[in-house]
Amino acid sequence: MTADDNLGRLDDDYPAYTTGRAAEILNTTQGFLRAIGEARLITPLRSAGGHRRYSRYQLRIAARARELVDRGTPIEAACRIIILEDQLEEAQRINAEHHHTRETRSADR
Repeated sequence: MTADDNLGRLDDDYPAYTTGRAAEILNTTQGFLRAIGEARLITPLRSAGGHRRYSRYQLRIAARARELVDRGTPIEAACRIIILEDQLEEAQRINAEHHHTRETRSADR
């Protein structure tokens, strides 16, 4: 069994991956991961020894940033786009919940 086989067993938020392993999984550089951290797109947790650790959730975000950068988007803009996409998704989720609540209340009357 490889480390990748364990991906499905780990909690999405558990910081399981070192910077080197995360870069390898994403086929990118450690410098790229540091750059998106500096842009505050993701904030890796630190091990007891002070080393960066990334979760599966953070790797998905980093992969999206890598896609945008590979298409020619500057890294700062890519990070901003991802943040805005996330905010939009959250707003849409909240709106859907409010809409559902209103429909439920209307049906109960």
